[in-house]
Formats: sequence, C-alpha cells, structure tokens
Amino acid sequence: MSILVIAEHDNATLKGATLNTITAATQIGGDVEVLVAGSGCAAVADEAAKVAGVSKVLLADNAAYEHQLAENMGELVAELGKGYSHILAAATTTGKDFLPRAAALLDVNMLSEIIKVEDAETFSRPIYAGNAIATVKSSDSIKVLTVRGTAFDAAAAEGGSAAVEAVDVVKESSVSSFVSEELAKSDRPDLTAAKIVISGGRGMQNGDNFEMLYKVADKLGAAVGASRAAVDAGFVPNDMQVGQTGKIVAPELYMAIGISGAIQHLAGMKDSKVIVAINKDEEAPIFQVADYGLVADLFDAVPELENAL
Repeated sequence: MSILVIAEHDNATLKGATLNTITAATQIGGDVEVLVAGSGCAAVADEAAKVAGVSKVLLADNAAYEHQLAENMGELVAELGKGYSHILAAATTTGKDFLPRAAALLDVNMLSEIIKVEDAETFSRPIYAGNAIATVKSSDSIKVLTVRGTAFDAAAAEGGSAAVEAVDVVKESSVSSFVSEELAKSDRPDLTAAKIVISGGRGMQNGDNFEMLYKVADKLGAAVGASRAAVDAGFVPNDMQVGQTGKIVAPELYMAIGISGAIQHLAGMKDSKVIVAINKDEEAPIFQVADYGLVADLFDAVPELENAL
C-alpha cells in the first residue's frame, strides 16, 4: 500500500498544512510519497524530503505547474496517482480545487475534509456544519481525500532522508491560463497558522473599529479574523473570514469579540484549544462553546484589555 501526498507550497517553501496531511497519511499506513509540483521548486522538494515519515519525493518542476492551476494539477495527479492506494491533499482552497478533478478523471469518489483515520478504508468527516460526524467507508481502488489540517498534528519537519525523483510528466491545459494574483500583505501571522486569533463580528459596527483588535493582536502576536456577518457588511476583506465558508482555524487561543456564534462560524473555530468570548448579549450562542466568557460592551472591554497587556 502506497500513499501519495500532494504538497502545498509557494515554489519556495513548504506550507504547514502539508505536514498535517503527511501525519494523516502515516496513520493510514504504508509508504508515504510526496509530490511537489511547481516551477523552480527544487528547494521545496528538498524540504519535503526531510519530513519524518516520507519515503520518497516526486518533483514535477515545469512552468505548467508554477501557479498550480487546477486543470493542470488535476491531470498530473490523475496520471501519477494510478499507482497509489490513496491520494491526499490539504483541504485548502488549492487542494479543494484540483483534487476533485483528479478524482473525476480516475472515476472514483472524493472524500472531503477527513478529521480522523479509522482504518485504511474508513474515515470520519464533519457534516451539517460540524454538528454531526459521518464515518465513511470507501470501496474504491484509489481513495482520494482532502485532510482538515486542524484535526491532525504536524509531522516533524526534520528527521527524514527521502530520495528526490524527478518526474517529466507535463500536463498543460488550454482551457485556462494564469492572469494575475493579488496577495494580501501583513506583518501579522497567517490566519490558519497563528497560535492566537482575535476575531470580530457584527458587534464591531464598522471596519474602523477593527483597529481596536489590530492593536491587541500586535501586542499578542496574533492574527485577526472576522465572522461572515462582518465580512458581508463590508467591515473587512473576505480573506479574514473564519467559518464553514471561510478559513478553518484551531489556534491555542481564539478570542471572539462581538460575535454571536452562528453555526457557520462555530464550524470554523470550535476546535480551538481555548476560546474566549466577549459579547454584551448573555444569551449569545458563542458562550456555549467558550471556555471563558465576558458579558460586557466590547467598546469598554477591548481597550481595557489592550491597556492591561
């Protein structure tokens, strides 16, 4: 039994979500191989080769994979994946884009966002916004899975000594091409990787008031997120959204400020180690999942918190 993990990277460094995916792969059992597809990404392959538990790294270095377009990646993964029992990728926007295409090309089912490995054929995944857990058994010859990174510990980044093998398969689709990208720049940690996350909701009232959260976040070295209500209201950009249709986070500390706690939001943060909520409505659902709750006006409590830090 051999397992292929698709690495997520930026052609320079390996993304942390890949380490969580490798852990899930090792729990399935068998040889774990990692595919690094990109352009000028040899350093990423070398980094992947050092990860504990990896037996081999496949390097597909070609301009066709520079931006990991779903059409190209899907065909590449389907071509290389025929010889594996399992194909895994992180449940990120990138993984969720190309892996279903690969599953369709292989004519097998796709299992999304697994959170537990029961055995080599059986996996658990959340449904109904995390209110229920489905245990799914796959009879497909090739199991294609995305992995929710917050449910698995990261594999050790050092300790491995896998060989790197070049792959000369080039898949370049004519139906799409890369145009441009606009990356948000911030000195704060990435939302999905931060150990502390401070999120604001509709209770913030407007985007200018998020400045209060930014000040606290800078003192704590935290990332700043938001509820869907705050994003839909135009307070902050949608790359800050935490929730079922936003980013899934599980930091050491999650602070929910002015967030009522709708099911959609809870699905994205309820695995956090410690949850702190500040809301003036004592009946707010967020208090049902919070480890610490403060019923107070956030416009009084947050400045006091900042001054105390």
